[in-house]
Amino acid sequence: MKAVVLSSGGLDSTTCLALAVNKYGAENVSALSVFYGQRHAKELAAARNVAKFYNVAHYELDAAEIFRHSDSALLNTSTAPIEKTSYAAQMEKNHSPRVATYVPFRNGLMLAMAASFADGLYDDPCVEIYVGVHSDDTAGNAYADCSAQFVAAMSAAVRIGTYEKIRIVAPFLCQSKVDVVKVGLELGVPYELTWSCYAGGDVPCGQCATCRDRAAAFAANNVKDPAIP
Repeated sequence: MKAVVLSSGGLDSTTCLALAVNKYGAENVSALSVFYGQRHAKELAAARNVAKFYNVAHYELDAAEIFRHSDSALLNTSTAPIEKTSYAAQMEKNHSPRVATYVPFRNGLMLAMAASFADGLYDDPCVEIYVGVHSDDTAGNAYADCSAQFVAAMSAAVRIGTYEKIRIVAPFLCQSKVDVVKVGLELGVPYELTWSCYAGGDVPCGQCATCRDRAAAFAANNVKDPAIP
């Protein structure tokens, strides 16, 4: 069995990489990262470091042109600020489940790209694509392309479109970020190498929604975030 892990360099995808390597061995796993014009492009450097740590092949694709007309606050072409509040607070303020850092159909695009990439990379009759979505991502439908319904639909489409060769695996789909960290700590994931902050600075801002979620997940596991000095 071969596996391709969509690796952002963040906490969730790095834990997925650890799971895949633990299950299949580094020689059977590849990491795939996508540049899509994100402000926090520092996460790509983190993805490279994580891949090096696990001694897996690492590939990078560029999808920035696809989002050039999007005003998502997560993109470097946007002038919108990164909100320094929780997702719940943002949704209440906007009177909408769609938050400013939603990038249009990003996960759908990345899963489709990964499926095409994996199909060409490996001749094996069955290849798994690991993606690190979890239940916290869909709280209040902040990111519709992280929902169980969405992943199920994409999984079906990918299986059909690749003659049943490619299968999407979302190991944390029905679990929380707290659960992700718990599993990662058990696997010895090098969280000190990861990057999650959306603000795009040199150090995590600690206030954006993803920083807040990350801090809460480590606190719930009674562990200090090793990426924070």
